[in-house]
Amino acid sequence: MEPSISTHGNKLISEDFKKFIIDEKHPCIMANTVFQMDKFQLNIYDSLGSRKTATELVVDLKDYIANYDFESKEFESFIAVFPDMDIVSEIEFENLLWRQLQFLHEKDSMDWDPAVSDNPEDPNFSFSIGGKAFYVVGLHPKASRKARKAPYPTLVFNLHSQFEKLREMGVYEKIRDKIRERDTALQGGINPVLEDFGKSSEARQYSGRAVEKAWKCPFHHK
Repeated sequence: MEPSISTHGNKLISEDFKKFIIDEKHPCIMANTVFQMDKFQLNIYDSLGSRKTATELVVDLKDYIANYDFESKEFESFIAVFPDMDIVSEIEFENLLWRQLQFLHEKDSMDWDPAVSDNPEDPNFSFSIGGKAFYVVGLHPKASRKARKAPYPTLVFNLHSQFEKLREMGVYEKIRDKIRERDTALQGGINPVLEDFGKSSEARQYSGRAVEKAWKCPFHHK
């Protein structure tokens, strides 16, 4: 199997993301910190929603987990970019995102992180890979939310433990409120699907689309 391209992999794509996050004053202050400090791993893949990508991603994410310093208080992200994908709508991206996560889960030999639920209808759901929970952020050029309108179709994997660390440090609410304030300044209001972990399933937030109240997540735990 050929390795996926790592970055600081592709410098051009990394620079495009830095412009999107830093130069355009992205509302997520944690994302700004990640890019200013180069605390990210950016890998490039051929196609979103494929079994081939799942085979590559599961290896890369497990390597990322193995090398991650869980004692660190710094925020870090794993970024999977699909520069050759032509996304035509939010719905198409959402379907491809969940198709990819389903394939990724099916390739994963590790148990689900016991700290979170494997049921996407459960308020305590979070995606798990390699035995660790991740909050997944979908970004793409056709997103209606400016904060999600990245230059390329992208999946950002943020370890759930990082958010718990922010809570332990007593800064989670302050950071959350600042991000929502910046998002409101950018778009006139926060994303209507945003909820704190445990209030409603974070699965509703992954694609970035304002999903309907009756929306059902297509993901199934194997």
